[in-house]
Amino acid sequence: MAVREHILLSDRSLFPTLDERRGHEAYLSALLVEAEQRVSRGPVTPTFDRESFRRELKAFDFARGIPIEDLLTWTVSRLEVGLAHVNHPRYFGLFNPAPTFPAQCADRIAAVFNPQLATATTSPAAVEIESHVIKAVARRAGLGDNAGGHFTSGGSEANYTGLICALTHAEPSFIVAGSRAFPGQPVFYISQDSHLAWIKIAHQAGVGRAAVRLIGTDGSGRMSLSALTSAINADRAEGHIPFMVVATAGTTNAGMVDPLHACAEIARSNDLWYHIDAAWGGALIASDRLRGLVAGIEQADSITIDAHKWLAVTMGCGMFLTRRLSVLSTAFGVSASYMPSYAPGIDPYVTSAQWSRRFLGLRLFLSLGSGGWAAYASHVERAVELARLLVRHAVKRQWSVSNEPALAVACIEPPPGSAPVRDIVKRVLSSGDAWISAADFEGRDVIRICVTHGETTPSDVVAVVELLENARC
Repeated sequence: MAVREHILLSDRSLFPTLDERRGHEAYLSALLVEAEQRVSRGPVTPTFDRESFRRELKAFDFARGIPIEDLLTWTVSRLEVGLAHVNHPRYFGLFNPAPTFPAQCADRIAAVFNPQLATATTSPAAVEIESHVIKAVARRAGLGDNAGGHFTSGGSEANYTGLICALTHAEPSFIVAGSRAFPGQPVFYISQDSHLAWIKIAHQAGVGRAAVRLIGTDGSGRMSLSALTSAINADRAEGHIPFMVVATAGTTNAGMVDPLHACAEIARSNDLWYHIDAAWGGALIASDRLRGLVAGIEQADSITIDAHKWLAVTMGCGMFLTRRLSVLSTAFGVSASYMPSYAPGIDPYVTSAQWSRRFLGLRLFLSLGSGGWAAYASHVERAVELARLLVRHAVKRQWSVSNEPALAVACIEPPPGSAPVRDIVKRVLSSGDAWISAADFEGRDVIRICVTHGETTPSDVVAVVELLENARC
């Protein structure tokens, strides 16, 4: 007897027809372009009533659906007022600039195809694109033709990967026994001005926060070489096990670069893994004129560069690069019967911390493919010139410069008799006309201004100096 099965149609709110999708896509594109134009003319800071917003959210009880275009309109309108706008030309904040248009296109493409980046069997084209880009960046950094790595969720994951590789290199039995494999406390060395995600990373890796040695600076925001050497010697004398030196190429607060060549020599002479956290400053490899600012980066065993920082792709998109691919495969290799393949050095799930992962590398592939290294060279060189322009205008107003703004990060202090730094920052932020931040540099409060937006103009830079001048009184 024939069996008749009743198969329900897909819900068109989740899986609309092709014509419906075309209409929704066109509506969303127009909505976003108009919103972006309004954002560039409006306040940089959120104009946001949290309690009112929470009341609105309660109306979304998900008992019934809402037409998608109504929902898109609501979402975009609320994000317009509920974010600090990194895509505003007067956002001079953290290292998350407005993304390139090719990177935005990449997110749409990746969302439609939704490839699983765990294995080369299921997503061979995506895996090959990412591998191609990683190798190109590694070569540009000077690691050689045989270097590689992978894309990560961001700098923290990339730095975590470096830590795991360093521990595995120092003691291969760490893979099985963990930190118990070491006869003493394993320790590693970073500048006190480095990104302090390293403390969380040490905790996450199981070596504990006691493994982190924060090395003092030399008065200019760079790691002190004498302090580094002394700390390594003292730790060995006490029975601890040094395993890694981390230099920073672009500190968060001030954009300073540790002495990369000298740190490499210290690491080599002590047989330690040498990692460079170039999450921000690594973008300088694009510029033949400026890459000397990170000279020595090519001596690293591994490097972190965030594509979502100065390379201006969408969040989050980090990169881990290494010349020691065998260590990477050893550290993260695992075999699972339910996976469609096991190809060390090819399948991302056996060479990285993540398993399932979004197609991140398409963002940088399309951006590099559109403009090449020359476009990125122009991008970083222009940012540096704008930072120098800002400094010149500030100095004319008797402001002092605390750091060396070689990496488009200026730390400035107001003239004597001005309001405290943090009060000045609050006044600028409350105006909504620019986004800046307060930071600590060599024990002093400074105003930190980072040129992040690819379309910031000289007029925007002059305007923020005027805002600061008005806010200091």
